Amino acid sequence: MHNKDQICHEDYQKTADWLLSHTQHRPKVAIICGSGLGMLADALECQDSFKYSDIPGFPQSTVKGHAGRLVFGELKGKSCVCMQGRFHMYEGHSLSKVTFPVRVFKLLGVDTLVVTNAAGSLADSYNCGDIMIIRDHINFPGLAGLNPLNGPNDDMFGPRFPPMSGVYDKSLRKMALDICKSMGVSQYVQEGVYCMVGGPNFESIAEARLLHRLGVDAVGMSTAPEVLVASHCGMRVFGLSLITNKVVKSYEDTEAVNHEAVLEVSKMRSETLQALVTELIRRMDINNNTA
Repeated sequence: MHNKDQICHEDYQKTADWLLSHTQHRPKVAIICGSGLGMLADALECQDSFKYSDIPGFPQSTVKGHAGRLVFGELKGKSCVCMQGRFHMYEGHSLSKVTFPVRVFKLLGVDTLVVTNAAGSLADSYNCGDIMIIRDHINFPGLAGLNPLNGPNDDMFGPRFPPMSGVYDKSLRKMALDICKSMGVSQYVQEGVYCMVGGPNFESIAEARLLHRLGVDAVGMSTAPEVLVASHCGMRVFGLSLITNKVVKSYEDTEAVNHEAVLEVSKMRSETLQALVTELIRRMDINNNTA
């Protein structure tokens, strides 16, 4: 990693201090909204919101369906911060910039990260509009050496060699499945493996077949770096993929995916997703003292 991309502890602290001085909220939960899923932030009460462009040190989001606002507020009595619009490697950001907000959240006092994304399904049993609770991930850029933890380790956040087994919190996953049952939506809720690829192109048929053989259930272009950094600094992680399209795995299939269709499915399932995340946060055991 080049030195110009290196972000030092003071940079994260500077942004955190600016936010702490501009809002009364002291969030314990951070939510990162995927493509077309920014409505999660709209459910927050007593909102303070900041454009990314106004926050010192924050990168900018350039993707349609990603609003580019940081929203603080209360959800079922729990203090939260919500990223309406995330950053992607394919926009040209270094991975330390993509994950910059996660370390800022840690310095704000956040101990649980909820990540959502729009993903294409590879599992034969999945349908468009399904919600997949992420059990585990395959981080292809990470395996190839593109990792937000590259460079000198910041011991104030976590260890040099963090384990990645059990990153997606088991108790939160179980709680989410229970909530889906009580909401009566279990028929389109799955639990599976998410794979991150670099993008911005969608997968070739040969690539889709490769991923399918490797045991990937859903594929997208985000999430793994943020989860990695959150886990490194000791946060609990819960992840959801909204299945917005079926990835083409056959040369006979003439259907091609497009981003507009992805946003359309996001709109269709947005209420269910919002209800699930809201109820999950309501049930979470969080020490919500502002001290």
